[in-house]
Amino acid sequence: MKISEIVSAKIEKLPLEKQQEVLDFIEFLQSKIEPDTIDKHVLFLEVAKEITTKQKLAGSMKGTFILPLSKDFDEPLEEFEDYM
Repeated sequence: MKISEIVSAKIEKLPLEKQQEVLDFIEFLQSKIEPDTIDKHVLFLEVAKEITTKQKLAGSMKGTFILPLSKDFDEPLEEFEDYM
């Protein structure tokens, strides 16, 4: 008898809740074998979070600058007279 057949027979005898636990454990073991899949998922979540953060920053200065600018906008500032 193969290992998979023995495992299958034993799982069938377990209550449904325990079968779910076995399934969860199998998926956990698979994730350890296939770390590349998990790494891609984590990377995706990090990139999605970064994009969301950037989207929140976009346009955050809107309304800060009042247009049209004053007529003396390009005139030298008094504070810089010593340097000119």
